[in-house]
Amino acid sequence: MYFYRIKYTDLGVLKTLYKQTFIYGLATVIPRMLSFLLVRLHTDKSVLQNVSDYGDVSLIFAYFVLFNVVLAYGMETAFFRFFNKEPNKESVLSTSSISLLLTSLVFLVLGLVFQHQIAALTHIHVNYIVLVIWTLFLDALVIIPFAYLRAQEKPVKYTAVKLTNVMVNLGLNIFLLVYLKALSVDNSIWDSIYIANFEVSYIFIANLLASAVTLFILLPFYFKVTYKIDTLLWKKMLRYALPVLVAGVAFSVNETFDRVLLERLLPEEIAKTSIGMYSACYKLALFMMLFATAYRLGIEPFFFSHSKTKGAEKNYAQVLELFVVFAAVILVTVVVFIDFLKALLIPNEAYWEAMAVVPILLLAYLFLGIYHNLSVWYKVTDRTKFGAYISVFGALITLVINGMFIAQFNYMASAVATLAAYFTMTLMSYYFGKKYYPIPYNLKKIVLYISLAILFSALSFYQFREEYLFGLGLIAVLLMIIWINEKSMIKQLLNKQNDD
Repeated sequence: MYFYRIKYTDLGVLKTLYKQTFIYGLATVIPRMLSFLLVRLHTDKSVLQNVSDYGDVSLIFAYFVLFNVVLAYGMETAFFRFFNKEPNKESVLSTSSISLLLTSLVFLVLGLVFQHQIAALTHIHVNYIVLVIWTLFLDALVIIPFAYLRAQEKPVKYTAVKLTNVMVNLGLNIFLLVYLKALSVDNSIWDSIYIANFEVSYIFIANLLASAVTLFILLPFYFKVTYKIDTLLWKKMLRYALPVLVAGVAFSVNETFDRVLLERLLPEEIAKTSIGMYSACYKLALFMMLFATAYRLGIEPFFFSHSKTKGAEKNYAQVLELFVVFAAVILVTVVVFIDFLKALLIPNEAYWEAMAVVPILLLAYLFLGIYHNLSVWYKVTDRTKFGAYISVFGALITLVINGMFIAQFNYMASAVATLAAYFTMTLMSYYFGKKYYPIPYNLKKIVLYISLAILFSALSFYQFREEYLFGLGLIAVLLMIIWINEKSMIKQLLNKQNDD
């Protein structure tokens, strides 16, 4: 087992990483917090009367995630790689922008032409399909502008635009779902806008308008781009991006396709209700997802920009260790206070039946975060095909477990499938990473923190539920163990920050 004392120079690099991760985290956490706020709104009986209605919304968003990945087709990751690699950065910028612009226009035209066929295939009303198509189109157009902001290390601007999208979406949801009906009673103007029993459509209209505002803010980007495509570069970027696309599709299968499978494999009379309960409780696992996603946004440019620097491998090892430290604390803390959070975010008791999935999903996203950290080896060595192989294998696990056990175990099968997929992907990435790009991870510490987090979470959830003093004691013990093991590194990091 290897352990390296981190030098101040290394800590300076890590400090920059964590500053950016914090800012990107705001851009990630706050939009996801919107999900928390909206789940409370959408699950309210006065908004969506039935659990099955929320199931409809969740099912549509499942397809939303899948098509977002398809429309990006790995070009964002390819942009990062070639923007750091190629001397002609303007060519990378213009080529990737033109590529996404053209493919998005093709998608828009084909989607609108075949909207009825898509509706029949997905079991989604055609009115919703049209709204989703336009939203997906607008979202695809901001992929490269956002990536360019990250590549330029402008996390503040990136975050500001993301938060604008959040505020517009939240504001429109509240207005359309809560206030519009009341305003329409005595006002002919509002009455002409309001449509009864139109709540699901209003949710997607809010998303569409928020996406339109985001594109409008970033529109100056397209006036600065040189509209000249480098065909040779484009082919190289596609070769790099396509495995990322496969991996992304596989990830979307792991992430949201369980809703589709629940709708297809459960009896019709319970399918949408089960999806609604599962999706609402799934949101409580977002605490871990938020942290893992924010971490990924910070480390992805970091991986590429520091791949050639001295001591990069040691820094990568430290990045993973610190992730596990934070993630272990988050896991135990959320599980300890899960019933408090449940009452706060999902007050409608009709959804609580699915609470058993939350600890499983929290652990699943912990392993997903580890996987993102481990993925550095195939990204910096241009072996993105391994990312595709691993993700596809994970997706197969998801599909097999769901397909075999949904009928018997309902959404619990979906939660276990997610955990099994991400855990397996983590093990596979570590195995291949040792072979192609060895990094001196401190496995003893990583395994220790994860094991303690699982043990303490299980005790809190299954034996001492809602006994908060006991739960706080578990959190304190975990923090004490972390301090004993990481005291030297923490002190060095704090000293470095004070020096700065």
